Amino acid sequence: MTASVEYIPITPIEYPEEDGKPMAEGDLQRKYLVYATDVLEIYFQNRPDVYVSGNLFVYYEQGNPESVVAPDVFVVFGVDNKERRSYKTWEEQDKTPDFVLEITSKTTRSKDQGAKKGIYAFLGVREYFQYDPTGDYLTPQLQGLRLVEGNYFPVAANTLTDGTVSLTSEVLSLELRLDALKLRFYESVTGRKLLTHEEEVTARQAAEEKAQKLAAKLRELNIDPDNL
Repeated sequence: MTASVEYIPITPIEYPEEDGKPMAEGDLQRKYLVYATDVLEIYFQNRPDVYVSGNLFVYYEQGNPESVVAPDVFVVFGVDNKERRSYKTWEEQDKTPDFVLEITSKTTRSKDQGAKKGIYAFLGVREYFQYDPTGDYLTPQLQGLRLVEGNYFPVAANTLTDGTVSLTSEVLSLELRLDALKLRFYESVTGRKLLTHEEEVTARQAAEEKAQKLAAKLRELNIDPDNL
């Protein structure tokens, strides 16, 4: 007599790529989320081993879709710079984000400073920054934490000669500054401000207009600018 074995198909585990919730609480939070992601993507665009993303699900336990977190902005070193629909650590040599930025709002403040902070420490996120565009929910408005032996410690803030508050990201080799309370990224060595593509176009047009006006003024003085 031959025993029969019933085949029970195994349902594949699904890892959702979205939860149906809006990207950010409001326009201001979304603006800085997009800004930070854009300038960091531009800054690292020639690095094939650096991945920059934002508002993307990061799954950190295979087989458990509940083990997920969605940083507003994050950077991972040592993985391919390519597009992803979600980030699964077990498909990325167990690499977790090295840098995270959360744009804090009224509804995210408690989670940003509680549950997410604990998850990021558990995952080994080396630096965790928070920025509150309105200044209503975080004091100070820009904060940074650095992981030391499994615990987060505050990143010291520096006040520049013009009164600008600056925090250094050792992971990115960049400074996060508050320009008139607006978050901006700067190169630590050169002091160059990182610009979005739109800002680069605007700056180039302004420089061209300035050059044209100077050339016109020189011609009024019978000076050929092409001979200078």
